[in-house]
Amino acid sequence: MKALKARITRGLPHTANVLAADNSGARILRIISVQNSKTTKGRKPSAAIGDRVTCSVVEGKPEMRKQVVMAIIVRQKMPYRRLDGTRIRFEDNAAVVIKDDLGNPKGTMIKGPIAKEVAERWPLLAKIASMVL
Repeated sequence: MKALKARITRGLPHTANVLAADNSGARILRIISVQNSKTTKGRKPSAAIGDRVTCSVVEGKPEMRKQVVMAIIVRQKMPYRRLDGTRIRFEDNAAVVIKDDLGNPKGTMIKGPIAKEVAERWPLLAKIASMVL
């Protein structure tokens, strides 16, 4: 896991709903907390692309619903600026459910593109991604 080179705008606040971009059985995830984020006392953390978050499954297969899972944010609607000056923004907010802290995905495929920053930080997700932007 490498650190990001660019500072990415945090576009997903606490309790935001995101789509599950894999075939793990979950469809909609709600962000509960953001791992390794530091904020002011009393402030809820926000997530950005490449962050590992704890989510609850709001909608999906019956055995997956109401479970707490770890996920990685792969797309966000709020635009962020790369170091070369381009601004990137996706059509939806999406995350991929993972099994462990190393970033092993629970599903076998990722639907839609993922950001280049995610592929650099989490190489195991880049292996099964169909497209990297």
